[in-house]
This record gives sequence, C-alpha cells and structure tokens, in this order.
Amino acid sequence: MRLDLRRITNAMEIMDEHAKKMGYVLIVDNDPTVRRNVSEYFSNHNIPTISAPDWNELKCTDGLPSLIVMDRQTSRNDGLDRLRSIRKCDVPVIMTGHVPDEMDRVIGLELGADDYVVKPFGLRELLARARAILRRRGMASAARTRGSERGGGYRFGGWRLERRSRRLVAPHERPVLLSKGEYALLVAFLEAPQRPLTREHLLQATRVHQDIFDRSIDVRVARLRRKLEPDPSQPRMIHTESGIGYVFSLPVERF
Repeated sequence: MRLDLRRITNAMEIMDEHAKKMGYVLIVDNDPTVRRNVSEYFSNHNIPTISAPDWNELKCTDGLPSLIVMDRQTSRNDGLDRLRSIRKCDVPVIMTGHVPDEMDRVIGLELGADDYVVKPFGLRELLARARAILRRRGMASAARTRGSERGGGYRFGGWRLERRSRRLVAPHERPVLLSKGEYALLVAFLEAPQRPLTREHLLQATRVHQDIFDRSIDVRVARLRRKLEPDPSQPRMIHTESGIGYVFSLPVERF
C-alpha cells in the first residue's frame, strides 16, 4: 500500500528508512510559515514529518501517516470535505483553523477529527496533543496485536465475542453487528469485568475525543445497551456508576 499525495512524493523518497519504519506526521496547510514551523518543531522532538500545501485524493494504502495535522481550509479543498474521505482510513486527525464559532469546531469533531486546535496555536501545545493521540494509537495497536496473537475471545451471559473475527454472537448463535466504536467499547468492558471504569478510560479505549465530547461515551454505551440488553432502560450487563462511569456487571470467561 502507498499514500498517494501530490507534492510529497520526492519528500517521501528521501526519507531515511528509520523514519519510514517509525511513521511520520503529515502536515497539510496552505501557509508555508505554519508548515515550516510545525515541521521543524516536531522534527526537533524526534517526530518525522512531511508537509504539503494541499492534496489530491487520499487513498488507504501502504505508508499511511501515523497522524495528520490538517488546516480547516486549504487552498483547493475544504477541510471538512477532506475529513470525510480520511475517515475511511484508520488515521487520526488533528484539525486546525481560525474558527471563532464553536459550532464549527463541534462539526469538525463530529465528522471524525480526533482533536481541534484553534489558530494561532502554540507549538508546544500542538506537540503535546499530537503525542497524546499517537500514544493512545500505540496502546490500541498493541492491544489489537495481543488480541490477534491470543485469538479466542470472551463469553458472558450466554454471549460470545470472538476476537480474531471481531464477531459478536448472541445466545442461540445469532450474530450481532457492531460498529468499530461499539466493538472497542465492549472489549474495554470485557477486559475489566465487574470493575468501575471511568469515562476517561473508556474514551481512551475507543479513541473518542476527550475535551469537548466527554459525554459522547454515554451515547456509545446507550447504543451498545440496545444491542446487548433485553430492556435497555433497565440494564443488567452495563450499569451506570454515579460520578464515576460504568461497570460491566456480568462475569466474563476468556477462551
């Protein structure tokens, strides 16, 4: 697989093998000063970067960046439209922009941005936010690797979650379709059954934005309850812990 982006082919060709192996941050901004300052600052802190003023179609191919820092408005493409296409790939995104309206930031986050940083931003803050996302991504990747190596899955209350195939099977062998976020949330619960889990923990486990949408995990829990609980209004599996978060109440058996 290959990342098909105009104007950065030469930059990718001259990157050393170490940088390619550890991944890089793609910076898309039509302001050359922003591109230069962010690239130099990240590089000085051992994070390889590639920058471009604009891009053509982003394809989910080999060599994808570990993170994209993209401007809300580029010279040729609206950032929100581009964000919709990026969400087809498993690449985290920090959106930036001169946005006085909070609703515009909310829309960006709801469309799939992992963070939104308002310009003018401090390079130190941007680096800290980038590192936090990359750290969570690394933790999630390690967890997926462990799950793949381990295979098997979990049994609870007559249900079965198969890790290798990401398949949830209800009692009487009825398959239940889970979204990516619902699957990640259920795994987080099954990894720590009968133990209260904070919203922050669940947000990190499902890679949901933490600052503005700290209650978005409640929406995901409600959706998961509708698929697991006979009566979602009186849940038996996922209980609310007031002031803390949630707890998965059933015992869980690994296989």
